[in-house]
Amino acid sequence: MKFLMIAGFADDLLPFRGDLIDALLERGIQVHVALPDLEADCDLRNKLLNKGLVLHKVTMQRAGMNPLADLYTTWQLLQLIKTIRPEAVFAYLIKPVIYGMMASSITDVPHRFALISGLGYAFQGKKNQRGLLRRLVQGLYAISLNGAHKIFFQNPDDLKLFHQLGILKPNAPTCVVNGSGVNVDYYSYTPIPKNIPCFLMIARFLVDKGIREYAAAAKLVKAQYPKVRFTLVGWLDENPSSIAQEELDTWIAEGTIENIGRLSDVRPAIAQCSVYVLPSYREGTPRSVLEAMSMGRAIITTDAPGCRETVRAEDNGLLVPVGSVNELAKAMLRFMENEELVLRMGQRSREIAEEKYDVHKVNQVMLNEMGIF
Repeated sequence: MKFLMIAGFADDLLPFRGDLIDALLERGIQVHVALPDLEADCDLRNKLLNKGLVLHKVTMQRAGMNPLADLYTTWQLLQLIKTIRPEAVFAYLIKPVIYGMMASSITDVPHRFALISGLGYAFQGKKNQRGLLRRLVQGLYAISLNGAHKIFFQNPDDLKLFHQLGILKPNAPTCVVNGSGVNVDYYSYTPIPKNIPCFLMIARFLVDKGIREYAAAAKLVKAQYPKVRFTLVGWLDENPSSIAQEELDTWIAEGTIENIGRLSDVRPAIAQCSVYVLPSYREGTPRSVLEAMSMGRAIITTDAPGCRETVRAEDNGLLVPVGSVNELAKAMLRFMENEELVLRMGQRSREIAEEKYDVHKVNQVMLNEMGIF
């Protein structure tokens, strides 16, 4: 069997889909992967090839809506599918899903699967913001997903929204899974450090991730507890929602934030923190939260789609309103003033990660839904 996976980032392929790829390879399936920026990292390319994957470069603009560029992407995918003749196509992220499902429907691939792992820039912001872009993306989704044999969602809110917006037909074949899952052996439990309390956020430096709320709340907390640390792992992004370098530099200069930068392995950063924070406006299911849970960290996140799925309030973490700096600071202060809470909720996070988010359990559900046993 030939299985074509269409991705948007070479760097994210193994962290997010590596275990699913392994499960496919273990079943004797020939796995082809179409993705951009293959030449950016020779070591990664060799690692993917050594894994047994068949790689195909596809030109794809991650940001922007240049119709000619996107038409070229679709044409490339059409030619690739005609050449490979896969029995199944699996696409995730916005552009791979839209243009991958279109191309695989046109070429009549027998099994077509889409994963909605988050709604992205077009669906963020207030209703009157990004309106034209949102309507365009909705229309493209409606066309492309109409040809999918199974559409996976990572939280029920996104599925509900797609129905409300008329993107999906009432009888569309869908399945909600517990995010991308997390490898609970790789992200093993680590004791919480006994030194100065440390909060951590891992994300692209986007406004929609709540990075400004994180910095503002950190400033409020440090006014009461000057020694507490607030660390940040991630990078400035080409996404229109990205903050400016100058804003990040100001936080660092003020001593509010310690910027660790982009890491290929986030485990050391999680191991050094006491509590994990993600004040995002909306997610599919945030992978970084699952990683922190698996390593035994209490969570502060927002009562927003995707985020709220990861936290059982007052059990393994605290939920705060989207955009509320004061409530975020209050949640941080609760952990600062109650070490037992940090330990108890961190232990529950690990237990929930094992019960609900183990990547092998998540992948088994997806494989079953795809008819791959």
